[in-house]
Amino acid sequence: MDLSIIIVNWNSKDYLFKAIASVEADTKGIDFEMVVIDGGSFDGCAEMLRQVYPHIVFIQRDKNLGFAKANNEAFKVSRGRTLLFLNPDTEVEGHAVTTLYDQLNILPDVGMVGPKLLNSDRSLQQSCIRAFPTILNQVLESDLLRAMFPTSELWGMRPLLERDEKAKEVEAISGACLMIKKSVFEEVGMFSTDYFMYSEDIDLSLKVRRAGLKTYYVPTAVVVHHGGGSTAQGCANTFSSVMMLESRWRFFQKTRSVWYTRSYRLAMFITCVVRVGLVLFIWPIWRLRRKGSWGQAVLTKWMAKLRWTLGRESWVKDY
Repeated sequence: MDLSIIIVNWNSKDYLFKAIASVEADTKGIDFEMVVIDGGSFDGCAEMLRQVYPHIVFIQRDKNLGFAKANNEAFKVSRGRTLLFLNPDTEVEGHAVTTLYDQLNILPDVGMVGPKLLNSDRSLQQSCIRAFPTILNQVLESDLLRAMFPTSELWGMRPLLERDEKAKEVEAISGACLMIKKSVFEEVGMFSTDYFMYSEDIDLSLKVRRAGLKTYYVPTAVVVHHGGGSTAQGCANTFSSVMMLESRWRFFQKTRSVWYTRSYRLAMFITCVVRVGLVLFIWPIWRLRRKGSWGQAVLTKWMAKLRWTLGRESWVKDY
């Protein structure tokens, strides 16, 4: 079989239905299968697949395994020579899957490819390519600085701004949609299970590079990534913010020195103190001019991050 498309579902049944429909509508000329694994959400996706897409391989697990473990588990039952890991909250446009497949087979020294990701409003999703994490780009990470200095090497997003449609080598691509040959995926040790969520894609990109292969961004393949289909639930904003810090911490533990890893936590502590102070200063002014709970939401997020730097968010160790 040419291709196995693997999707991890968690409370995303409606998105999942659209994702599958978009793949099956325009993916031609490739012998492919789809494997869906549900991580304990029991959101009705099993019944939907059984009724509408009975040919899809479905795996039900009793608990949320996290992105890496679930994808690795689904991979073990897949049959394709090539793998496409796809988020459930995506919609493939046109022949994007075929385009990625073709590029994966013709680009020089290629190990992995990723598409252009768009937000729901069709604006460009800047996180579809990125630089490998450093203390500096993590401390300075903000939409404002990205907008002011979009071509900075800190972000690794310069290829997004180039007008030509050629595939371009990049450091890392998003796990929302990435294609890799089965042989390469096995060679580099699959997704690292050191992470529950976030950083698995960056870790995989680094392992591909260390194997002497290249990661490419393919702008002619377009995928809409709605984002938040799984994480926009309950207290997910705080949860995801802390998990992002934890995942970067684990990434540095794996790839950098002890000194560098400790410096990251210290740098993030200082960053959080500054951000909390700014919110407390701006919030009263904001409330005088506008209504809404902006200040409360932002303060809650940055306070949770601050607690993480102090080791007060001990629940992350359970993931």
